[in-house]
Amino acid sequence: MAAEPVPAAARTLDLLETFRGARRPLSLSELARLTRIPVSTCHALVRTLEQRGFLYYPSQREAYPTRKLLELARDLDANDPVIARLAPTLASLRDATQETVIVGMRHDDSALYLLVLDSPHLVRYTARAGEFKPLHSSSIGKSFLGLMADEALESWLRSHTLARVTPNTVVSARALKRNLQESRERGYYMTRGENVADVMAVAAPVKAGSVQLAIAIAGPLHRMEAHEHRHVERLLATVREIERQAHG
Repeated sequence: MAAEPVPAAARTLDLLETFRGARRPLSLSELARLTRIPVSTCHALVRTLEQRGFLYYPSQREAYPTRKLLELARDLDANDPVIARLAPTLASLRDATQETVIVGMRHDDSALYLLVLDSPHLVRYTARAGEFKPLHSSSIGKSFLGLMADEALESWLRSHTLARVTPNTVVSARALKRNLQESRERGYYMTRGENVADVMAVAAPVKAGSVQLAIAIAGPLHRMEAHEHRHVERLLATVREIERQAHG
């Protein structure tokens, strides 16, 4: 069973994500209202972040995060043992396909995006590292479902409701099981407008040392369909290269 979240930690992250969404300095009352945190608790969190150098006051009443967060994130990213090793190979895949490339891992009943390399096209699939996606409607999520043993998959399907994310989402357990079996046989997983209505993605699982990941190529449906075969070939070649490097 997953551990319960620590309230203070969750609320601190809620504060930071609220600044991200607002894109401007916020007053204490605004923060408390937007995060639904009691004003007294919110004041204590803000004060702690200010004392640690993560918040400052550009005006008398409104706070905003400092660049210490950016520096912290850069240092953490630069030393990520998995992503740093995979980034050059994944950048090559993005450059070759000109579509968005995503790396994810399973987190409970979701796919967690660890790295997103954006397509250079103005019209593209956009996502952010740290986002969670449903297992049944995302190509990366399907990759993880496809890795499950048959009995475990049957149990998972019986105990989970398949929410309709778009009109194209597969919400029948029988249809999803058939889809996963076909995907296993061909070696990659696909969504056509199942997670975002006008987006197609192809994904495949990859073992990077001891870490089980999945890689996806995602883009507008019409553009992905026109180059589907070539994108799949490049995706599978990238998976083989990463696994070769991991065993090298």
